[in-house]
Amino acid sequence: MHISESESAAPKVVERAMFQAELDALREREKAHTRAGDEIAAARRRLPMVAVDGTARLVGKDGPTTLLDAFEGRRMLIAYYYMWFAGRPAASQCQGCTWFTSQVRELSHLHSRDVTYATFCQGPYAESARYRDFMGWDVPWYSVTDSLDALLAGRPAGSMYLICYLRRGSDVFETYWTTRRGVEAMDNSYRLLDLTVYGRQEEQEVSPPGWPQGWGENDRVHPFRVDGRPIAQWPRLKAGFSDDLGN
Repeated sequence: MHISESESAAPKVVERAMFQAELDALREREKAHTRAGDEIAAARRRLPMVAVDGTARLVGKDGPTTLLDAFEGRRMLIAYYYMWFAGRPAASQCQGCTWFTSQVRELSHLHSRDVTYATFCQGPYAESARYRDFMGWDVPWYSVTDSLDALLAGRPAGSMYLICYLRRGSDVFETYWTTRRGVEAMDNSYRLLDLTVYGRQEEQEVSPPGWPQGWGENDRVHPFRVDGRPIAQWPRLKAGFSDDLGN
């Protein structure tokens, strides 16, 4: 959805001193929000943990493997559980998972803190790996269909999750999980958009009258899709990548 400059509402224009005074007042709220986030993170580190079967079967680039092997020898593992629609073409795959996964690129910083990051796809390996290659992602990629019930432990399949694990020797524990908006931890585009005057331009935002909203394919369900595809697919197609998933 594009709104021209003449159609868009905008903030009132004030002198620099008034602008700075209002920004300073907002900054106090931002600092309080940051401190509250630090306190929540401290509480998160104090959560108990639950044992998980480290021998749970995964399928990776070299064939069958295990949850324990997905740690790649590090102590901690962050796994993103990617929604998958088996048998559907690339254009019909999850726009939200594509949005978030596209933003996880440089893993060396996580590795330096003894953390491995991996995608746990809730679909067949061969088909989903073709999608990973089409998108140009190089994060570790596994299919978890054989162990999904055990790994999710009562949580519904077919949703996006971030799940954190700790390895102690050959024992594996789950230490935290989140879903829905909690998955925004992977995202930087939203964080940057939140700094701009028009924000995310989505219907659920509380914006002044006249601010552009309803971005995406007409409703809040598809804010990551344009012209029938997840947004990040278009540059790959333009670059000549094949979106044939073999299905």
